[in-house]
Parts: sequence; structure tokens; C-alpha cells
Amino acid sequence: MLGPQGAGKGTQGALIAAKYGVTSIATGEIFRWAIKGKTALGLKVLEYVDAGRLVPDELTIEVITDRLTADDCMDGFLLDGFPRNVGQARALDALLDDHGTALDGAIVLEVPEEVSLRRILGRRACSNCGRNYHVDAPPEKNWTCDECQGEVVERTDDHEEETVKQRLRLYHEQTEPLKNYYEDKGLLKAIDGEGSPDEVFSRIVAEL
Repeated sequence: MLGPQGAGKGTQGALIAAKYGVTSIATGEIFRWAIKGKTALGLKVLEYVDAGRLVPDELTIEVITDRLTADDCMDGFLLDGFPRNVGQARALDALLDDHGTALDGAIVLEVPEEVSLRRILGRRACSNCGRNYHVDAPPEKNWTCDECQGEVVERTDDHEEETVKQRLRLYHEQTEPLKNYYEDKGLLKAIDGEGSPDEVFSRIVAEL
């Protein structure tokens, strides 16, 4: 899954994983859990997140390599948030080749920057289970998670507009070139990311 922050990759990734029976792997969630647990990796990641910078390739690839060898990935997986640049994409290709497999497709959700900003600055997440909400679609009761009754709070990486804009600039500089990378391989599926989640998901299913 490719696309700028706020494009809806997490929402659509979960829907795709459920429909096609594959494991969804969101590097952002892995990093956030590491930060919450104050692991050695989490503390390293936190330095970059607080500064609005992307996590270095070597840390990201280490996490992904370990994750893709888990049993629940044997029958397929969906990656959300990785690769973030062409170097990571080549590392992923090499990793999959070593295991005798390859990607089937690369979905890019395309939305204008103003839509990304509105979505990101309004995001909230459960501090316990990680479920995402938005100020326009809050939980039913007083910012308490509908799933686990945990406290729903603003994500630490979403609260400063200038930090969000820096992340979007990094996306355009470092991640957007992946569109050409996967288009050259015949794998790219460009999807209009505006509209309701159901509308966007219908477009994805039609492409797949």
C-alpha cells in the first residue's frame, strides 16, 4: 500500500486483508507499539518520529525481515507503510526472492495534500488497542474505544501541523518515486483515495 499520510492506507489495508484472507502488516503500528513498550528499537524510532523524519532504512528493514518470516505470512501478506523508498523496495525484492516469492501488486491511494492534512490532524487512536478514529467519526462514548474501552487520544506524531507537512514533503521526495518503480514492473494500481471508505474499497477490489 502506497500513498501520502492520511490517504487511508490503514483503513483500506484492513479491508483488503479481511477480504482476501492475508495478514496486514503496518510498519507504523509496529513502531508505535515499540515506542509504547519503550524497547531499544522503540526509543530509536521515537527520536525520528518526534522530529517528523522517516525511520532509517536499516531499522525498518530489520523489523520487516523478522515480521515476514512469521507463520501468519506464509499464505500471503499486505504491507502498509513499507517500502518507503526505492532502496527499501530493492531490499524487499531481494528478501522475497530469497524466499522464492514476489509481490503481486502495488496499490497507491492518491489524495490531494489538503485532504491528507485534514485527515491527519483529526486522527485519534486508542491508547490500548490502537484502533483509529477521527474527530469527525469519534467513538460512541466520550472518547472511549468502542472495542476495548481504552482511552482514545491524539497520536503523538499527528498533533503539529508543521511536523505533518514535513512528513508529506518527505513522502513526495522519497516515497513517490516508487510509483515509477512499480509501474515499470507492471505492478502499480493507482486508486482515487477520495470518498467514503466503502467507495475507495470498491475501486480497489475492481482493480484487483
